[in-house]
Amino acid sequence: MTLPAVVPDPSFPDRVTIYEVGPRDGLQNESAIVPVEVKAEFVHRLAAAGLPIVEATSFVHPKWVPQLADAEELLTFLDLADASVPLPVLVPNERGLDRALAAGCTHVAIFGSATETFAQKNLNSTLDGQYAMFEPVVKRALEAGLDVRAYVSMCFGDPWEGEVPIDQVVDAGRRLLDMGATQLSLGDTIGVGTAAHVGALIDAFGAAGVGVDRLAMHFHDTYGQALANAHAALRHGITTFDASAGGLGGCPYAESATGNLATEDLVWMLTGLGIEHGVDLNALVATSVWMAGQLGRPSPSAVVRALG
Repeated sequence: MTLPAVVPDPSFPDRVTIYEVGPRDGLQNESAIVPVEVKAEFVHRLAAAGLPIVEATSFVHPKWVPQLADAEELLTFLDLADASVPLPVLVPNERGLDRALAAGCTHVAIFGSATETFAQKNLNSTLDGQYAMFEPVVKRALEAGLDVRAYVSMCFGDPWEGEVPIDQVVDAGRRLLDMGATQLSLGDTIGVGTAAHVGALIDAFGAAGVGVDRLAMHFHDTYGQALANAHAALRHGITTFDASAGGLGGCPYAESATGNLATEDLVWMLTGLGIEHGVDLNALVATSVWMAGQLGRPSPSAVVRALG
């Protein structure tokens, strides 16, 4: 059986956009450097499998994330001008934006924090100071005609600070949206979120005037809750989900952050619910099996294990 039986639920959205983060968030924590040609083929295969947007890389300083030191070279392999889908890149600061502009990028993302400690460890900034750092990045990107996405990390829990208050997350997210970001991705960076917590956070954003059309969810599967949390987010009207092919990923600044929600597992669930997503599951599984071979270990995705 290569696809689940389809039993639609009319209370769910008709269609979902999967924001594929495997080439960036999935690979950034790999200790062995993946050849740039392999990364480029990974991106091409993901786009060919029907993923509508594929985050390609990050213009972070090579000292902090050596795996992504080849960002400019990778983009020459990808030929942004002829790319079949948007290929966003992460830009941590104005220097990162300069590099993205020079490479011809049209979609960028910034990566903020909902907690003081993670802002210090990840951004070398205070929680309030991060906004001063991001403001000129967003302003210049928008003036250049780029689309800007904002991530907020540690939305459910922080390994140093524990549970993160919902109003603190909403405040951080609203400040990034108020700068001009078109979409806000809420990250369960260490995978401690649960279904009711997901719903409460989405509702809190709604009460603060931020509709579900502005939000995306980014789940990690540390405690096996990513798919349940995605189901809860669907119930609350979310239509954009970040996912990583094969369940690759982690966070180089938070050791307890394990793999992302596997794109294949999300696709299997969406298919069974009758929700359109545009992804060819068999092609995606084949891509993740291939990538697992490149990395020398099996994929943690349940669907890849079942179908691969």
